[in-house]
Amino acid sequence: MTDGEREVAGLVLAAGAGTRFGGPKGLARDETGVPWIVSACVTLRLAGVGRIGVVVGARGEEVGALVPEGAAVVCAPDWEAGVSASLRAGLAWAADLPAAVHALVVTLADLVGMPPAVVTAVMHDGVDSHVLRRAVYEGEPGHPVLLGRDSWAPTAAAVTGDKGAGAYLARAGVERVEVAHLWHGRDVDLQAARGVSDAAPGVNESDALTDSDGPLLP
Repeated sequence: MTDGEREVAGLVLAAGAGTRFGGPKGLARDETGVPWIVSACVTLRLAGVGRIGVVVGARGEEVGALVPEGAAVVCAPDWEAGVSASLRAGLAWAADLPAAVHALVVTLADLVGMPPAVVTAVMHDGVDSHVLRRAVYEGEPGHPVLLGRDSWAPTAAAVTGDKGAGAYLARAGVERVEVAHLWHGRDVDLQAARGVSDAAPGVNESDALTDSDGPLLP
């Protein structure tokens, strides 16, 4: 997506081991056999996102082989250090993109069924290097999150281990975009726990969505 000369890149986090899920979610497929990471990339593309990176870690070669053509494989060699390693790797990748990329929209591999309209809603009100926006579902924070370039270094510095960037975003005055009318916002674990389908409406009742194994941006 471009706003004049301002481009938005996309980041899919898929590095976790998925211990609660039973394996890396980067290897998971939907009922038709389509890998979740492919669906996530398609969602970003349909929302108008141009450059896309997919962060891999656990069984990285196998997950990387599923990344669709046109998207970059971003390796997080220290993924076992916690979910923050995935985000730091993705932000480092983004930092090497051309200066025309003013913002990065971050999503998760396991938000199966999230419609492009959710991503579009988070990006709709203009983009610059200062923007900080996140989706909320009936007031509960979720994904995607839109990070302006100026926030990439502070965000990377704020996350350690499995500690997310929510406190930093709150201090920085993140704009909250209500999208519960478009989707429920639950990751696969929450959908299964609550017995809902990927299209079901409702509230994201978790404290944080996850990058497979822990909170990312609570």
